[in-house]
Amino acid sequence: MPTVSLRAHYDGERIQLDEPFDLPPDVPLLVTVLAPDADVDRETWIATGSQALARAYGNDEPEYTLADIKP
Repeated sequence: MPTVSLRAHYDGERIQLDEPFDLPPDVPLLVTVLAPDADVDRETWIATGSQALARAYGNDEPEYTLADIKP
């Protein structure tokens, strides 16, 4: 089964889907909890990602040419 992201919420007893979706019984699920009280907010994630990209593609990265590619 291909993966799909569905919006849902916890009502205090069960996880409830926010919109209808046909799920067969016993289908495996992966649940990611977006904690409202997490210390890391959206701005922090954006800054962290930007820093990682800057390190990966910084000015010290060599310029590769087609001649550098080996079959």
